[in-house]
Amino acid sequence: MNTEAPLWGIIGYLITPFADDGAVDVDMLARLTDRMIEGGVHGVAPLGSTGCLPYLSDREREAVTETVCGRAKGSVPVLVGVSSLTTEGTIHHARFAEKAGAAAVMVLPVSYWKLTDDEIFRHYERVAGAVSVPVMAYNNPATGGIDMKPEFLARLMEISNITMVKESTGDIGRMVKLMQLTDGRAAIYNGHNPMALAAFAVGAKGWTTASAHLVPRLVVEFYEAVAERHDLSAARALFMDLQPLLDFIVKGGLPRTVAAGLGMLGSDVGPLRAPLLPIPDEDRATLRGLLGDLLDIEDESKHG
Repeated sequence: MNTEAPLWGIIGYLITPFADDGAVDVDMLARLTDRMIEGGVHGVAPLGSTGCLPYLSDREREAVTETVCGRAKGSVPVLVGVSSLTTEGTIHHARFAEKAGAAAVMVLPVSYWKLTDDEIFRHYERVAGAVSVPVMAYNNPATGGIDMKPEFLARLMEISNITMVKESTGDIGRMVKLMQLTDGRAAIYNGHNPMALAAFAVGAKGWTTASAHLVPRLVVEFYEAVAERHDLSAARALFMDLQPLLDFIVKGGLPRTVAAGLGMLGSDVGPLRAPLLPIPDEDRATLRGLLGDLLDIEDESKHG
């Protein structure tokens, strides 16, 4: 088993674009992947919340996985979301992602019935044992309906192939606790956009974010300031610039806001998959203003 954590820095969450007939637009997905990589991200992540994972068929998920892995090959590592209601389904998607070239897979436990800790542990154990690539345990009770506490996540990390944890509750105390429980060995990734600065301050290894779709260079510049140069003053200033957009994305919903923003930037990602609806006109006006301000800052930074 691979016990390394192959991901670091800014891991851009990819949206799943759709054609007018409702099919996944793999050509646009390839272009979006290119754009994100050209923006300087350190990794890309299809089939997360931004990618509308729960709304896709198995065949659509496989098309997304193949497209992104093929496009990113040799450039940046790919983290593929493989979550499914059943353990068998999750294993299927994890094996498919590994075969397609994913560097790691991410598993969010989702359930209809309330699962016991032993059921969740066994689920992860079987998935991790079915592949050779590292597994990221994803804690996001707002979407999966299951809240894995630091003590349980530390237990999960005793499974040799589970090397990473993505924490999306926005509770920095949980990250600190998990690091303490694992003697600092846990590779932890921030999944709550507004808490990115605090997360890196306590030792997060990376940040998975949909904002890399819209302002990749600024997000990467923030990471370089906080994690590479350890220039807290510069990082704080950049994060204060980014914060209004990050708050807006979270409040408005990732697929809705990212789709609207990409359209404003000249990349039409097609209709949202029902039941999702476009953001209201007044929110579009707000988003346009936020993006305009950040693009001005990006341009100044580029030529400054």
